[in-house]
Parts: sequence; structure tokens; C-alpha cells
Amino acid sequence: MSSANGSAESAWPDNPDYQLDITRYVCPMTFVKTKLYLEEMDEGETLGLTIRLGESYNNVTRSVRDEGHQILAERPVEDHVIELLIEKGKE
Repeated sequence: MSSANGSAESAWPDNPDYQLDITRYVCPMTFVKTKLYLEEMDEGETLGLTIRLGESYNNVTRSVRDEGHQILAERPVEDHVIELLIEKGKE
């Protein structure tokens, strides 16, 4: 797993299985959108999630881990925006 500075960017796959941009949403909708998307995925599939740093990032990363999914990597996209690579865990 990478740190917030994007040090695992080289481990990023060419194409995650799915892509979701939630930068236009605020909490709690950021996690609601993420959770609904993950529910439609199969175990082991990956989601590239684009999210704003701050409250949304903190809440979504904590909730994703609490739900049993794994954050494999993260990388910066632009100022205050990051992309997470999430692997869906067991249901």
C-alpha cells in the first residue's frame, strides 16, 4: 500500500476494472456512491476512485477499510484531488 504522497504510483495498473469520479459530491454522498459501486463489483475486482482530499478522503478511506476492502495504492491527480485503487474484499 502506498502513502498519501503517491509513492506507489508505479504499482498502478494500466486499467482498473472500474472507474468512479466522486469529486463533485460531498459527505455523506461520497461514501454512498462508493459503496453502491462496490456492491455491484465482484470480489478481487479493482476500482479507480477519484476523490477530493480532506473530509471526503478521510471518511471514504476509513469506511472502505471498515467494510473489508483494501486500498492498494493512491496517486495525485491534481491539487487536492487523489485517485485511490481499491480492491473489493469478501462479502
